[in-house]
Amino acid sequence: MQRRQGRVNAGLLLLLYQISQVGLQNIPSVTLGVLVLNIFLFLNPVRPLSEVCISVHEGFYRKNWQRLLLSPVHHADDWHLYYNMISMLWKGIMLEKKLKSTWFAYIIVVFSVLIGVVYMVLEFMLVKILDDPSYEMNCAVGFSGVLFALKVLNNHYNPGRVSSVLGLQISSKYACWVELVAIHLISPG
Repeated sequence: MQRRQGRVNAGLLLLLYQISQVGLQNIPSVTLGVLVLNIFLFLNPVRPLSEVCISVHEGFYRKNWQRLLLSPVHHADDWHLYYNMISMLWKGIMLEKKLKSTWFAYIIVVFSVLIGVVYMVLEFMLVKILDDPSYEMNCAVGFSGVLFALKVLNNHYNPGRVSSVLGLQISSKYACWVELVAIHLISPG
């Protein structure tokens, strides 16, 4: 789970291009802050990915709770960052305007921590159900869980819409589930 060094970060360049196309003045403050934080930590990680990812072993048994805060804002590679931040850009623009910045910031912080907790609970359940202790070691990074929660929230506030997922027109209330499967297929892990 270590980032490859010494190559052009095409995903990062494409992300910066997309942000410039939207225009900084059109991006609400909290959304822009989340984008900047994630890009900054991609370029200047706090620690190696193996030391910030969340797992049952590290988070629960070793009580390394700081990983709940660090794992959502670190990404495995530039394409992982790109897909997550493009999704954040569009969801943030829609939701932050509707919810206002303070409430949106609160939701981002709460979702960021809760997603790590939910991830550990699900992995722990897999250990027990499948009797396979290897699930305790599965380690995750990235903002995808927060984005999924934001997608569900967005669907609540904007019902009856249709979304395009991989070119397919799908009711927005189901699109978050299709998007989750698509993300897993495109970028497993």
